[in-house]
Amino acid sequence: MLQLCFIEGMSQEFVLQRQQLIESLIQAGIRDEAVLRAMASTAREQFVDQEQRDLAYADRALPILMGQTISQPLMVAVMTQALQLSGSERVLEIGTGSGYQTAVLAHLAAYVYSVERYQQLSYVAALRLVQAKLDNISLYVGDGSLGWLDEAPYERIIVTAAAPEVPPSLVAQLAMDGLLVIPVGSQRRQDLLVIRRTSLETQTYSLGSCVFVPLVGVQGWHPG
Repeated sequence: MLQLCFIEGMSQEFVLQRQQLIESLIQAGIRDEAVLRAMASTAREQFVDQEQRDLAYADRALPILMGQTISQPLMVAVMTQALQLSGSERVLEIGTGSGYQTAVLAHLAAYVYSVERYQQLSYVAALRLVQAKLDNISLYVGDGSLGWLDEAPYERIIVTAAAPEVPPSLVAQLAMDGLLVIPVGSQRRQDLLVIRRTSLETQTYSLGSCVFVPLVGVQGWHPG
């Protein structure tokens, strides 16, 4: 039986841990003040499973349902900073997962569209996002490698699972001069790529190596 537990407000210990996390992100090179404010406003302990709450502000990935993970806070900050959000963008997120990255994006973007492969994860994330009183989010259960065509185009796309190559569907759904942030490589290690779509071509650069769970789908890794 699925059980969710939320605490009204934050305990003083969580407040201190969140402040320490923000300080560690600054020391690690995160300079976007809007990103730091968004992460300081997002209660990560509400997005981890109950047995992991004591580790909510550890700078590490944590396991969640369906064999997936909630990303390391530093990786969330790096990917979000790379999106260069001004507040007016419509953002497509591939991989709702716990809903934590979704919540951070919702503080920074006009609207967030998030696709999750697993219905159970999407359901739990929806409950958590309602608890967080965020109403500029739509969730969809489907093949994230194919994006969310009905709501395209998007000024920004973020993919929180690793693809063997950049899915053409996602590039096609990216608005002109839009940015796509995605890990691409093998299932063991990837490069975190930032892709800008222009009228003539796509421009790509890497933010370095990373490790994500695989993006399973028609234009990702085949299940098996």
